[in-house]
Amino acid sequence: MKTYTNTGNKDTRSGFGAGLTELGKTNENVVALCADLIGSLKMDDFKKNHPERFFQVGIAEANMIGLAAGLTIGGKIPFTGTFANFSTGRVYDQIRQSVAYSDKNVKICASHAGLTLGEDGATHQILEDIGLMKMLPGMTVINPCDYNQTKAATIAIAEHHGPVYLRFGRPSVANFTPENQKFEIGKALHLIEGTDVTIVATGHLVWEALEAAKTLNEKGISAEVINIHTIKPLDDKAILDSVTKTGCIVTAEEHNYLGGLGESVARVLAKHKPTPQEFVATNDTFGESGTPAQLMDKYGLNSAAIVKAVEKVMKRK
Repeated sequence: MKTYTNTGNKDTRSGFGAGLTELGKTNENVVALCADLIGSLKMDDFKKNHPERFFQVGIAEANMIGLAAGLTIGGKIPFTGTFANFSTGRVYDQIRQSVAYSDKNVKICASHAGLTLGEDGATHQILEDIGLMKMLPGMTVINPCDYNQTKAATIAIAEHHGPVYLRFGRPSVANFTPENQKFEIGKALHLIEGTDVTIVATGHLVWEALEAAKTLNEKGISAEVINIHTIKPLDDKAILDSVTKTGCIVTAEEHNYLGGLGESVARVLAKHKPTPQEFVATNDTFGESGTPAQLMDKYGLNSAAIVKAVEKVMKRK
């Protein structure tokens, strides 16, 4: 079985900051807007090196989205930055009306997503943002898994015309994908080939899926692991090809099972190839205060939960 090495834990929000810094050097049309969270979004270097292209909007997220939409009319490529909760739930009307409806080239970049925001608690942890964003016509939704992939995704979305929701996080997590990788929007990545069960994961749960595959291998179960970094547009073919081989599937995400990756996969399966499926996700609940590790364990978003889901779904084959 192919294995992956963690080259050192890094936060995915720093991957975004590194990608934005690179874009500042290579694309003069890229501009950045922030809602009073420059340090948290790792936008410091862009601000320092390109102050004429940086706009500190303050705690006025709706205004930030409106300004970003307007900047696209002059050919600019705005990257907005704040917490995922404030990037989506607080400004949904502005995104729908000013960005998605008119297909504005705005990149909505959202940090501190999911439970791993940690101690700030339920009011700041959003577990429904993927659902909110993927339902908007024309919105691309991306949820990379580690620092390297987040950097590559940040660079790639500047070349994609149209609204994008880029989701990333606060904690330091395993960094295991290649440096200087090419990021292809909408193209799933097969990490491990397997024959008994398909595991498709997104974001922080990709590393947990790899760890689960090791445990399953020791139990004599061959798991195929696929990194779904782009939730919309979804790589239907990769999913269908895999379940044709394995006959069952587990989806894993740091998001409510209602409206997330799992439901998107279920739609594909229902339409083309009904297949037993289990969900590793939060169960229609808000979060709470705690360390990221404590919360991921309590809410069943880890490798152990994936192993249990695999053992359950294989009985339904």
